[in-house]
Amino acid sequence: MKLLIGAIFGLFILLLPSITLPTSQGAEWNQNLVVAPEGNVVTEKSVVSMYIPGDSKLPFGCVWGTVQNAAPGYPVIIQIYQNGKPVYVAQTNVKSDGSYEHYFRVKSVEGNKVIHIFEGNYTVDIFKTVVQNTPGTTLT
Repeated sequence: MKLLIGAIFGLFILLLPSITLPTSQGAEWNQNLVVAPEGNVVTEKSVVSMYIPGDSKLPFGCVWGTVQNAAPGYPVIIQIYQNGKPVYVAQTNVKSDGSYEHYFRVKSVEGNKVIHIFEGNYTVDIFKTVVQNTPGTTLT
C-alpha cells in the first residue's frame, strides 16, 4: 500500500510542471536597453501582469519564456511585486534553445491549514541579457 501511494505521489510530481499556473501573459518589452561592460551585451526588461486566484487548486505558479540571442552565462532575473513592494526575487538559467522557466510555490499546507503565499494581482519584472546585433555582425 505504501508503495502504491509513493508511486502515485511520484507520478503527480512528474506531471506537475505541465499543469501549473500560466503567468507569463501579455508581456510588454521595454526597448530601452542598458549596455553592459562587454559593449555588445544589453539587458532587456519586460513587465508582465500576473493574477493568482485565492481558490487556486494548484500549489505552484510558473514564469517562462524565451530569450532571442541570449548572452552566454547570464541568467534571467525575475522580480515579483505586489502593490509596488517586492515579494519575490529569483534567477534562472537560459537553456540551450533560449527558453527559461521558473516555478514557485503559491500555496502551502501546514497541518490542516492552507497558507496562501501568493494571492491577488502582481507585477513581474523580467530581465534578459542578450547579445546586441551591431552593423556588419552576424550572430550564430
